[in-house]
Amino acid sequence: MKMGINMKRIFTVVLIALLSCTIACAQGSDSMRPGHEPGHNKPSVNNSQKTKVGISPTIGKANYTPNVKTFYANGVSFEMVEVRGGTFRMGATSEQGEGATSDAKPVHSVTLSGYFIGKTEVTQALWQAVMGSNPSEFTGDELPVECVSWNDCQEFIRKLNALTGQNFRLPTEAEWEFACRGGNNSRGYKYSGSNYIVNVAWYEDNSGSEPHPVSTRLPNELGIYDMSGNVWEWCSDWHGEYSGEAQTNPAGPYDGYRRIGRGGSWRDRLDDCLSAIRSAGSPDKGSCVLGLRLAL
Repeated sequence: MKMGINMKRIFTVVLIALLSCTIACAQGSDSMRPGHEPGHNKPSVNNSQKTKVGISPTIGKANYTPNVKTFYANGVSFEMVEVRGGTFRMGATSEQGEGATSDAKPVHSVTLSGYFIGKTEVTQALWQAVMGSNPSEFTGDELPVECVSWNDCQEFIRKLNALTGQNFRLPTEAEWEFACRGGNNSRGYKYSGSNYIVNVAWYEDNSGSEPHPVSTRLPNELGIYDMSGNVWEWCSDWHGEYSGEAQTNPAGPYDGYRRIGRGGSWRDRLDDCLSAIRSAGSPDKGSCVLGLRLAL
């Protein structure tokens, strides 16, 4: 009997030791893995910590100094990043994987002239400064403005141009994707600036069910923030099917009934934040996951 009891005790001790070792190894592998997504083992954080969750500081950083112009509207500053002209393959390229939908096919060659694009999404502070009101559901000066329709964006841009004397506009879909992919500096990532979405985007698994202040994830190869996740971004184009033919400075179909939105949002799955993913909506409707980014 004593031998049987002793054997049970020995077995119990060994089992506890093995379990402790297994748990420790599992925790260590998660914390060391570059692509670890907080949604798999989401930590409890306060608002001041949210910008630090899960970032691998060596992935997604711009490796050069971009040409940035600063503008002002009623005392609020915003920055535009130069995107030099070039040629790229637009659509569901191989690195986009199975998450890329048929709407992003066929892949086709696009050549663009140079332009500037917003370093971040338009913030609520800038929208308020120009429009005198804030339509957003989630409020904060440095949060991206949301609940804006495509038509609302046109009125905002009209007033912004009157204040600044510039010719700001929404980017074309091709301009948006080229900038998202890192322009001529592209490293061929799945998302804007990294193959690991947690480094560069606020999305379903790490957002805490809300948008976050702009530029609190890492930038892409051009030094541009939040082109994957946070809020969808209106583009100037009507939605239409892609052509397989090479194009130069395409501006989308002549007419339609839905305008393009790109980038995914804080409420979307990681596949919805791929660089090639397309969405579209009625130009007179907005939502709390939909904002904008300027082009010039």
